[in-house]
Amino acid sequence: MVGEKIMLQQELDVIAIVGPTAVGKTALSIELAKVINGEIINGDSMQVYKDLNIGTAKITNEEMEGIPHHLLDIKEPTESFSVADYQKLVRAKIDEIKAKGKFPIIIGGTGLYIQSVLFDYRFTEEKVDQTIRDNYYKELAEIGPEAMHQKLAAIDPKTAATIHPNNTRRVIRALEMAEHSGIQKSDENQHLGDRPLYKHRIIGLNMDRERLYERINKRVDLMMEKGLLEEVKGLYNRGIRDVQSIKAIGYKEIYAYLEGNVSLQEAIEQLKQNSRRYAKRQLTYFRNKMNIEWYDAQLGTIKIIDNILQK
Repeated sequence: MVGEKIMLQQELDVIAIVGPTAVGKTALSIELAKVINGEIINGDSMQVYKDLNIGTAKITNEEMEGIPHHLLDIKEPTESFSVADYQKLVRAKIDEIKAKGKFPIIIGGTGLYIQSVLFDYRFTEEKVDQTIRDNYYKELAEIGPEAMHQKLAAIDPKTAATIHPNNTRRVIRALEMAEHSGIQKSDENQHLGDRPLYKHRIIGLNMDRERLYERINKRVDLMMEKGLLEEVKGLYNRGIRDVQSIKAIGYKEIYAYLEGNVSLQEAIEQLKQNSRRYAKRQLTYFRNKMNIEWYDAQLGTIKIIDNILQK
């Protein structure tokens, strides 16, 4: 195994471990890091936020088992964080980790974030016209998410097809781009490169869908037992509203309960359903966007690592 480890480090700059929520990425990343002298970089868009721990299934200090982890808890819940921000930070971390003689491992389920690091992705950062944004949010309050999504679909159907109507922040951003710069988001994306910037391998974990959905449902139950309701109440009681962080799955559902729109049981069931749907979207993205070596998570961590090292 020592020979395979040395060969892996000589041939590659970075490994990414991806897959749907609750599939077992964290356990694999820890064991792989032990074997190849690795350090782990967070690849989940919501785990960058402080105080969003249980709902994001953020790794605990005990679970890290001494393996250094990067880009966790770097933002306040009220701050914004973009894929362009992530790209810049992670590329710097890769260089930093390699300079120490360690091996960088990116782990997470946010496909675009990971893809933006590994490939020649370029982002156009347009200055926000606050008047345009305010007008769109006022219109959103009047006509609702579905109608706003339909408005985007009329001017940029390609982008609209990639955004869920409830993801109003992204819908409005796409509308802003079209109005402010005249550039459709889908046209901008055509300028994003697909040239790899690093010698890399992307390891994907998956399992039988019925089994995965069972794991997701059980994870939500465990989150509630660990205190998810109290965690979200803490954010709610701090007056945190209408920001990127609390629109994440696990938080928006409990917010709906705290605001009296649904019962707690309804919120929990919605959380389970949204998590299952998210897992499905993750798999669709990974399969369509990246060249991934897929492994059945039920093979077990040791066998998967053996297969990774032998390839």
